[in-house]
Amino acid sequence: MTVHSQFIENNYEEVMRIIDTALAEDIGDGDHSTLACIDPDALGSAQLLVKEDGVIAGVELANVIIKKLDPEAKVSLFKKDGDKVLRGDLVLSLYAKIHAILSTERLLLNCLQRMSGIATMTNELVQSVEKYGVRLLDTRKTTPGLRLFEKWAVTIGGGYNHRYALYDMIMLKDNHVDFCGGISKAIQATHDYLNRINKSLKIEIEVRNLEELKEVLDCGGVDRIMLDNFSPNEIIQAVKLIPKEYETEASGGITQNNIGDYAKTGIQFISVGALTHSVKSLDLSLKAKLESKSN
Repeated sequence: MTVHSQFIENNYEEVMRIIDTALAEDIGDGDHSTLACIDPDALGSAQLLVKEDGVIAGVELANVIIKKLDPEAKVSLFKKDGDKVLRGDLVLSLYAKIHAILSTERLLLNCLQRMSGIATMTNELVQSVEKYGVRLLDTRKTTPGLRLFEKWAVTIGGGYNHRYALYDMIMLKDNHVDFCGGISKAIQATHDYLNRINKSLKIEIEVRNLEELKEVLDCGGVDRIMLDNFSPNEIIQAVKLIPKEYETEASGGITQNNIGDYAKTGIQFISVGALTHSVKSLDLSLKAKLESKSN
């Protein structure tokens, strides 16, 4: 079993929930275009082809999607998740009921194109930072309902996931601090809350300048410090002040053009919302043909 097969197994219920919701949205009371002109027992083959260079992601998900409507479908994989692909490459071929092929075609392409675009961009940025020992992180700036797939695509591209949602980590951002009345109050209130509910969660706090950083260091009680919208030179200054027991993260205003400058600063993590919120999908196509008809 590959690591990506393991991902599907570990998240099977959520994967199927997303697929079921998407198919219900698209098919409704029936794929009438297909029902109107295709014999329900007709079988056909299809090939998933690459139309531009990139990193492919969602290959094993495609297998799950097609088998949702045709459990007997035969899927042959010629590329695996994370492979670099070139225009014209064959990713997979399938042999299944044509109704299943046509009714899942758009969902399959939407998922793989989106995921491959994310994996491609992630891989490009990872190559810019990995030699410095920096880990590239995603954010929660994901498409509602598709977070699982989009964060999965980040890992396929070589990146790492930040917190998945609001429930699995404490992140005290500028609004939390401002609404609470200051950094020390926010940190203390957080510890009181976690003690009260008997829960252990990692705590990260965002700082906007060196003054706020010094206040955090005076207060303590956090695991990671996010330097938000700092310039590379400001991060160099900040990292010198931060003891080794704290993790450090840079975020805000980081692009493909300047990420190398940030990676050189000594920061441990760089988070980039653009990995999921403004990525270009990779161009793929699914070409099908009639094979045979069952008796």
